[in-house]
Amino acid sequence: MAGSHGGFVFVLPYILFTFTIGIVMLISEYAIGRAGKQAAIGSLRRVAGKYWTIFGALGVLTGFTILCFYSCVGGWCLKYLVDAVTGQGLMVNTDQLNQHFGSFVSDGVKSYAYQLVFLVANAYVVIKGVEKGIERLSKVLMPLLFILMLILIVRGLSLPGAWEGVEYLFKPQWDAFNAETIFNAMGFTFFSLSLGSGAMVTYAGYLSEKENLLTSTAWVAFLAILSALLGGLMVMPTVFAFDLSPTAGPGLTFVTMPAIFAQMPLGQLFAVAFYLCLVVAAITSSVSMLEAMTATLIQETRVNRTMITVIATIVAAIIGLFCTLSFGSLSEFKIWGRTVFDLLDFLTSNIGMPVSLMGFSFVSAWVSWHVTKKQLTTASSLSPRTLGLLRFGIGVLSPILIVTVVLSGLL
Repeated sequence: MAGSHGGFVFVLPYILFTFTIGIVMLISEYAIGRAGKQAAIGSLRRVAGKYWTIFGALGVLTGFTILCFYSCVGGWCLKYLVDAVTGQGLMVNTDQLNQHFGSFVSDGVKSYAYQLVFLVANAYVVIKGVEKGIERLSKVLMPLLFILMLILIVRGLSLPGAWEGVEYLFKPQWDAFNAETIFNAMGFTFFSLSLGSGAMVTYAGYLSEKENLLTSTAWVAFLAILSALLGGLMVMPTVFAFDLSPTAGPGLTFVTMPAIFAQMPLGQLFAVAFYLCLVVAAITSSVSMLEAMTATLIQETRVNRTMITVIATIVAAIIGLFCTLSFGSLSEFKIWGRTVFDLLDFLTSNIGMPVSLMGFSFVSAWVSWHVTKKQLTTASSLSPRTLGLLRFGIGVLSPILIVTVVLSGLL
């Protein structure tokens, strides 16, 4: 996103949005989730009444829909990790790399097989539950992710010409600044914090009453920004060191970076570390999407966790098949001018997440402000002015910005 939208002029508004609108929207989901002690639907029912549960249902469905096409990309990451381990796919010629990537994603059988492996890995973690599965996974993989990223950053910065990539990320180029950059930064804020997908409100249900809500959300925002910036530093200096374009979008991951590793001393080793980072980042994100759906269905149907997770994974695999085939045999099949993959991406980003967010912000600020206020002041006291500013951010500023993002995406 930064590479395609002017570097720092995208990074700066993203940071500002995350530390403002991002935090207040996290507070709205955290407050409802911790007060309700359930997933999105159950928490809204307890906090605001049954008529508001539609926004929780939409959020959970949105997160699950994202998982269906996100798992497709997760499968690509797994494939490239395997290629890195075996030494395949590291070529200097970008035309060959484009052909290599194109032949893989258009091969429905092979790409779908990797997608299924990715989904099964998610299911295994979720079946284990929050403490034995998700928490244990995160305690191991997240530190590993940061260590690997730091190694790759140090290696990238050691290359001649790498500092230009750092300047691209952190030096203002105001001529590249425009309205589209702002809208993309705002949308990326919502997506990177998993807002409107049922995930954060579900996790908040497991949060202790002793935890300071404002501090917790601020840490989430800070770590989201940190990981995003580390991701940029992991890629951009190396791209500039080899005089390649930063605007390649997803091609940076599957075409540009393999070409770089092929020219780098110990390139295969660093390729393994890079794609392992991607797999770790992907699975720790997708697990939350599956957990949101699983937790919701457990509470609504009283069916056991294992059965619900298996059923949800099968459904995701069926829908995910059509997403995978969007790059192959179904590439010409389009609805409203979009492939199945692109359609689900469009619907979740421009309708599902924003509408769910609007519902949570309205409930948190106006329908059940007394609940939000109590959740904010349980662990520590806040001044009336601070509470007023938070309420304004949740109930007035957030909806305005959400509508702005939606309109910019639809028009």
